[in-house]
Amino acid sequence: MFGNGHPSDASSGLSILLVDDNRHVAESLGVAMRLAEHRLAHAEGPEAALSLLASQRFDAILLDLNYSPGKTDGAEGLALLARLHAEDPAARIVVITAHSGIRIAVAAMRAGASDFVMKPWRNADLIATLERVARQTGPAPTLASVAMTDQPARLIGESDAIARVRSLIARIGPTPAGIVVSGPSGSGRSLVAAALHAASPQAAEPLTIVDLRDAASWSEIATARGALLLRHPDRLGEVEQDRLRHLLPGAARCIAIADRPAAIAPALARRIATVEIAVPPLTARGDDVLILARHFLRLAAERYRRSGVRLSPAAETALRTADWPDEVRGLAAAIERAVLLGEGDTIHASDLVATSAPTALPAPAARFDLDENERAMIEAALREHRHNVSHAATALGLSRGALYRRMARHGL
Repeated sequence: MFGNGHPSDASSGLSILLVDDNRHVAESLGVAMRLAEHRLAHAEGPEAALSLLASQRFDAILLDLNYSPGKTDGAEGLALLARLHAEDPAARIVVITAHSGIRIAVAAMRAGASDFVMKPWRNADLIATLERVARQTGPAPTLASVAMTDQPARLIGESDAIARVRSLIARIGPTPAGIVVSGPSGSGRSLVAAALHAASPQAAEPLTIVDLRDAASWSEIATARGALLLRHPDRLGEVEQDRLRHLLPGAARCIAIADRPAAIAPALARRIATVEIAVPPLTARGDDVLILARHFLRLAAERYRRSGVRLSPAAETALRTADWPDEVRGLAAAIERAVLLGEGDTIHASDLVATSAPTALPAPAARFDLDENERAMIEAALREHRHNVSHAATALGLSRGALYRRMARHGL
């Protein structure tokens, strides 16, 4: 099923995601679900929902249609529904609407919802609807997993740059065309490849991964079924590329990951690189860095049992202004280390400075050397700590005197 890749049964219970900004609804429904031997995860809005869906699977989604105060037109929920349906047309989604919202419910059904429930509902009826929807027959969900993990292939972020990548995946994924995925190492190329496979007719077949730098792995090419993920064809010489072209099974769909697509010989490119999808660097994705950071923070907090941990405003400023040489992968590693080594419920800018790779963020505080955006970081730290210089200095990893000197330099 949509949740975990195979149907749930009554003994194991269902895994349901509730997207609703009302915590009281979540708490009440959570009790009812436990009594029915089902599991309920709660997201208060689209960003949290997409984060959860990128890291685990659910048999069904229960989707409220309004999340912001004063909103009643259902536009927020319908936009999320469209996004979820576009990324996984087989998703089992039940929408929540008020009695006066039948028009919105009809629009939701046309947009891909499996069913709807009216407020107020009886928990027994709601659970019966979710059970029926989650276990309905029909095309098996096709959302693939990232290679070597059990995470669904969803691209996190709302920037125009990553939206263009999602659009290309939706257009080209269902075709048999060979695709080369380029972009900086660590930017999410493997995730894009997995999403392409998830969108393809071969999604039910395994994605055979071949690192072409490893001669021993070439033996997997001839026996591959469904689709091939070819890593680093651009690093092969002319003779090896020609050999690869002749080894490729005629029916196999090929997806390649390359640093330099132009280095792929034209004859091979016609087979494995008809279209190039360039994954944008993190610097081109704007506030996606914060969306990703919060996603990685949630994952790390769950893994290390540090519930309630959050990013301070100064930490968010540091994340926006930092250079991430290892791209999204480097950001994830820095957040995980900060969760492990930080103290209390708040991740401060100093936690990120102290725990990230040496070139990813400003140098350690002992050198009193912040980057060219230190004014913004200092202002954020002062705001966060209500202009208590001692507390702001601690958050930034500076002595009180060092912070005063920097404030004077920047006219603060």
